[in-house]
Amino acid sequence: MNIIVCIKQVPKTADVQIDPETGRLKREGVESIINSFDEYAIEEGVRIKEKTGGKVIVITMGPPQAESALREAVSKGADEAVLVSDRAFGGADTLATSYALSSAIKFIGSYDIILCGKQASDGDTAQVGPEIAETLNIPHIAYVKKIELIDDKSIKIERMMEYGCDLIESPVPVLLTVVKEINTPRIVSLKGKMVAKKAVIKVLNATDVDADTKKTGLNGSPTQVMKIFAPLQKNGSGEKFSGAAKEVATALVKRLSEIRII
Repeated sequence: MNIIVCIKQVPKTADVQIDPETGRLKREGVESIINSFDEYAIEEGVRIKEKTGGKVIVITMGPPQAESALREAVSKGADEAVLVSDRAFGGADTLATSYALSSAIKFIGSYDIILCGKQASDGDTAQVGPEIAETLNIPHIAYVKKIELIDDKSIKIERMMEYGCDLIESPVPVLLTVVKEINTPRIVSLKGKMVAKKAVIKVLNATDVDADTKKTGLNGSPTQVMKIFAPLQKNGSGEKFSGAAKEVATALVKRLSEIRII
């Protein structure tokens, strides 16, 4: 069974800064890591491989420095790594990103399962995974917390919902976006680190994957950032209500009414 895992390299720090001129993240001088939800996708891909055989191919779109994230994925058990990198992909929104990744997946060829993290910590849109599935015209299931059964024809999963779980069956190939409840990522071994250090990272550009540059980068991004600003912060210690629960609740409602919040 061939498994493709899509990952993203994101800034490690919570103090993310945005260039007001371009509307893009300032990545220079900021340490980057694998998006946390993608860690669970990698682990699940390796677990499926260990149960069914096949291989795990991890893929990301980004600048050359994203190679470090791919090597880390190899250290965790991925068999191959592909970096989709081209200046034509720069400034992509979720639609253009999913198109570029889909083009690369088509170039890679045969696959049974595509795994993605639920969402990325730097954007939180949760759109790229489902958009890849739509572009490839395959089914997708979001918020997957457990894979119950899998074979070469179908897959049964548990999908996390607000008040419980859905049990869903789907044909393969299929794309799944996973939540952190699906597993506990393994600790990287010394052997894994050595394998990752020697791994050959395949780099694909727009020409390699036969991507239409009208659909990539800024050209293919219908979402445009018009304005960016930091929310105003008011100084002060706020207000504190003390007393019995009923007294505090009454006082709070009265105060919120006075300032016209309710």
